Amino acid sequence: MRRLLLLVLAPFLLAQASPRLVPDISARSVEIRYSFTGAQLLLFGAIVYPGGRVPKDAPEVAVVLKGPVQPIIVRQKEKIAGIWMNADSNRFRSAPGFYAVASSKPLAQLVDERTAAVYELGLQNLQLSPGGGAQPDKERRFEAGLLDLRERQGLYVEDPNGVEISEGVLYRAHITIPSQVPVGTYTAETFLIDDGKVIAAATRDVDVGKSGFERFVADAARRYEFLYGLAAVLLSLVLGWAAAELFRRRGA
Repeated sequence: MRRLLLLVLAPFLLAQASPRLVPDISARSVEIRYSFTGAQLLLFGAIVYPGGRVPKDAPEVAVVLKGPVQPIIVRQKEKIAGIWMNADSNRFRSAPGFYAVASSKPLAQLVDERTAAVYELGLQNLQLSPGGGAQPDKERRFEAGLLDLRERQGLYVEDPNGVEISEGVLYRAHITIPSQVPVGTYTAETFLIDDGKVIAAATRDVDVGKSGFERFVADAARRYEFLYGLAAVLLSLVLGWAAAELFRRRGA
């Protein structure tokens, strides 16, 4: 009977024996206004150990801020007869609009390739889901192009020493959100890593949205597409006429 009881309680005892994460974020929402030049989020928290004892070799931490996932078509331009034209393209079904990963050590030193792929740790492990139908060489070429483009835009970031751990208990990481990020719900994930394995994970959500006049314009464009397009055309015509009239009077 005692042996049976131990077998039943074993999963719960093991769960209690594992450390757990208590994460938090400096801001649960980011508002984009006309003067928005970017924001910096602080991802921080604590590692709670069983019995409150910090092991001699404390685990490492990696944090990921990602979102929103959306399909995208990547086009390759070539100069044909002196004119730059779209020569080829490839579609990806689930490319995050923003992805940043920071870790207490380089990811290659923390996890193996399989674990990194499972948890999408690192830019090379993003599951972009190519549209299919293309040759593997072409898909890899366009995937590399997409990663390079978004890295240069500051939308994809990897910081191998971006997490600070104090006394093996408290951790913190700063992640910069550039001004051109897409709006939507972002996911902040924290991974506790020991001996090459993820032993604990925690998730928090961050909302990035427009506010004020920018939100009004975005909502109008989404809800009243025809009227918004008509208003944009009329505004362009009025501004064009006003500019032409101004130049005509100055010329006179």
